[in-house]
Amino acid sequence: MEVLNTAWALLPPIVAIVLALITKETYTSLFVGIVIGAILVSISLCGSVDPITTLNCIISGTAADGESTVGLIPAVTDNAGIFVFLVMLGIMVALVNAAGGAAAFGSWAAKHIKGRIGSQIATFILGVLIFIDDYFNCLTVGSVMRPVTDAKRVSRAKLAFIIDATAAPICMIAPVSSWAAAVSGVAEDLNVNGIQLFISAIPFNFYSLLMIVFVVSICIMGFDYGPMAKAELAAWRENELGSLGNEEVAENTKASLWDMLIPIVVLIISCIIGMLYVGGFWDPESGVAGDIINSFGNTDAFVALPWGSLIALVISFIYLLVRRVITFKDAAATFVAGFNAMVPAILVLTFAVTLKGMTGALGAAPFVEGVMGTYAAGLYAFLPAIIFLVAAFLAFATGTSWGTFGILIPIVLPVFAAEPTLLTIGISACLAGAVCGDHCSPISDTTVMASAGANVNHVDHVSTQLPYVITVAAISFVCFLVAGFVQNALICLALGVVLTVGALIVLKKTIGTVVNKDEKVAA
Repeated sequence: MEVLNTAWALLPPIVAIVLALITKETYTSLFVGIVIGAILVSISLCGSVDPITTLNCIISGTAADGESTVGLIPAVTDNAGIFVFLVMLGIMVALVNAAGGAAAFGSWAAKHIKGRIGSQIATFILGVLIFIDDYFNCLTVGSVMRPVTDAKRVSRAKLAFIIDATAAPICMIAPVSSWAAAVSGVAEDLNVNGIQLFISAIPFNFYSLLMIVFVVSICIMGFDYGPMAKAELAAWRENELGSLGNEEVAENTKASLWDMLIPIVVLIISCIIGMLYVGGFWDPESGVAGDIINSFGNTDAFVALPWGSLIALVISFIYLLVRRVITFKDAAATFVAGFNAMVPAILVLTFAVTLKGMTGALGAAPFVEGVMGTYAAGLYAFLPAIIFLVAAFLAFATGTSWGTFGILIPIVLPVFAAEPTLLTIGISACLAGAVCGDHCSPISDTTVMASAGANVNHVDHVSTQLPYVITVAAISFVCFLVAGFVQNALICLALGVVLTVGALIVLKKTIGTVVNKDEKVAA
């Protein structure tokens, strides 16, 4: 049975996703997907199911291509840097909580941020401001805003959605970000001015831009629909926020707002400096010395974020001890507490990355690439919309947006070589679809980070935000369909805004639940 570079490559993630949505069991579902992937790799290597080869693939074995490795051990090895960052951030959160900084910030926010709408908009604004990197965005925004949204009885599922919606979608339209650098790098390899191509594609990136409109509008309109409405009602009526726990907030009369803000500001500054340093900003031999954009493009977030978080942790530790808001013994105890709090996120990320590796080793990307190439020629004006759908599906199934646009951009460039405007629209469709699929994929590392930032069950986050992502994706598809013929960003974007707001008005009157008034508009 031929499984390499065929539709069989998509079976492991599809099974894992469907199983997770049905059972609500994240770990088991992902592991089942890993086992199925290992069985398929075994078939491709041995011609039939071999138990030893299957077990090797689950732990650490040769992939179907005969060169790369797959399994749990490579997943941990390749992502050790982000695990260190997770642990460092967990310790910082536990330290600030134990010192009373989180409680002090919560008290301040309760007085100055008015109502549920205000807390959600504040979360959105902070998410937009931290546009440098999606991992950093998810964990930082979640840590800062949890006390605020908790005080206003906003569910953790809604918090996770806002965090996720301002992570990858915002990074994808920010010229100075790790995502811009990744896109530019792919384009540069094809002898195209990468950053110029990225900037020109921003006005046509309908998914990212319309997601901003969607988040702001649904927060201001004060309603929810689908599984999110159920989560919000439970939070509002019964104070069941959906937290995973281990977040005891210590009250301390000596603590002040600054005991929360200073560690966060130091973390932001040190991580940005870390990304620039690792990227060669101060290295005369790097070739990008003094160049901020290219330094971000040359950086390695898996090294830079642990670099910055370690500095921030040491400074915060010393600062809070000097302030005498926490004893040395209590501060030291937060190391274990912080690590324990991040164990669920580390476990989910390990399984998700392992499953992603299985899917990639089985050739999911070449299969989708081949299908797209077969039908591209006869659907020229419709291609932007088709590219958006293909990119969204590929990113959803594989859990990687960077891998998706890395595969599709080289295909899009020659197809639209004679049409500069359609080339820009095609690249935008590729990037928008990649972000869309990544945004809602249960095996996407960004989705896992958003769940970790909000400290909410991962499957709950995925299932509650899926209807919202589908709504914006459907409108974006229409915009790309029109853009293939109109080729005007302003007209298409205006159409998208009208459709987004109009869809929300209709949804509010039909299936929406106005949570903040404790009033059900529709069953």
